[in-house]
Amino acid sequence: MHGIKRKLSGALIGAILALCATVCDAQIVVIVSAKSRLTSLTVSDVADIYLGRMSQLPDGVEVVPIDYNDDDARRAEFYKLVAGKSLAQLRAYWPKLIFTGRGVPPRATADARAVKKIVAASPNAIGYIDRSELDSSVKAVLTLH
Repeated sequence: MHGIKRKLSGALIGAILALCATVCDAQIVVIVSAKSRLTSLTVSDVADIYLGRMSQLPDGVEVVPIDYNDDDARRAEFYKLVAGKSLAQLRAYWPKLIFTGRGVPPRATADARAVKKIVAASPNAIGYIDRSELDSSVKAVLTLH
């Protein structure tokens, strides 16, 4: 009986470590259409785009950010990595810009499939997804850790 408990404990620990490795290896990538001329962006550029401080790239190309709905865990992680902001801070940030006419929040979608579909169809759109969801319709211009 004692040997069975050890084996089960070992198997459980192994499963937990494997799950942690998978979750810990998850990376968010900032994406654009495969047709876009854009090849890379900095974290600062992405923060400026998603916080409404930049609507055009330095070469004059307009950029349209695509986001997730407010309660998406990916969204929380993205804004923490890119802008150092929590979702609560973000909720307080946008009303000020909207009220003063200085900005409009990114268009929100339900899931990564929708983000990828919109970005793939528009050379001016930018989005973010998990690295595992990349395919030939979009390309990564920044990887966030």
